[in-house]
Amino acid sequence: MGDTARLWGLVPAAGIGHRFGGERPKQYQLLADGRSLLEASVQALLEGAELSGVMVALSEPDPFWPDQAIADDDRVMHCAGGAERAHSVYQGLVALLDQGAEAADWVLVHDAARPGLSAEALQRLIAQCRESGEGAILALPVRDTLKRGDGNGRITATLSREDLWQAQTPQMFPLGALKQALEEALSGSSLPTDEAAAMEAAGGPVQLVMGEPGNLKVTYPEDLAFL
Repeated sequence: MGDTARLWGLVPAAGIGHRFGGERPKQYQLLADGRSLLEASVQALLEGAELSGVMVALSEPDPFWPDQAIADDDRVMHCAGGAERAHSVYQGLVALLDQGAEAADWVLVHDAARPGLSAEALQRLIAQCRESGEGAILALPVRDTLKRGDGNGRITATLSREDLWQAQTPQMFPLGALKQALEEALSGSSLPTDEAAAMEAAGGPVQLVMGEPGNLKVTYPEDLAFL
C-alpha cells in the first residue's frame, strides 16, 4: 500500500540518566568526535530519512541545549518534556501537531542516547511501515540465555528465548494513533516504557523490523567504548 503521509522525528530528551552518572545529563555526554549523544542521535534521523522536522522534548530549564549545533538547524524544534518518557513523547506529539503535523502523518520516536542508528536500518523500518500501513519498531532477536533472579543474586528460573526480541528505536507509528494510545496509558496506573507498549495496550498492531547491534542505547559510561 502506498503512503504519502509526511514523516516526523521525535526525541524525548528530558531525562537525567541516573545510571550513567556525571555532571551533565547522559544525553549531553560527548562522543569521541566531540558531538553529544543527543546531537548524534538527532543527526542520525535527519541524515537517514527525509523528515518534515524533528521535535526534541527537553527538561526545563535545560542549560545545555543552546550550545548544541542542532539547536540552530531549521528542521529541529524543541518543547518542554515531562517527568517520564511517556510524558515527554506525548508532549512532543502535541507540539508537532501545533507545528502543522497531522494525525495521519507518521512519527519516528528515537532515543536521545542511541547515536549508532544507520540509514539502512532506518530505511528498513520506514519501508515496512509505509508498505503495510502498520506501526513497527527496530528490534533484535534475543541471543543469550535468560535467567530470572530472586532479587538476592540467585537464579530462580531459566527462560526460553524463543520469539523474544530486544526492542530498539526508532519506533514508528501514525501520529494520531500513538497520541491516543499514550492518552489512554497516561490515565492508567502504570506507564509504558516505550511507545510500542502503549500501542500494544491500545490493541494496535506492532511489527518487528530487524535492527542492528550497532544501534546501541548508551546506559553506562563503558557503553561509549562500543560506539
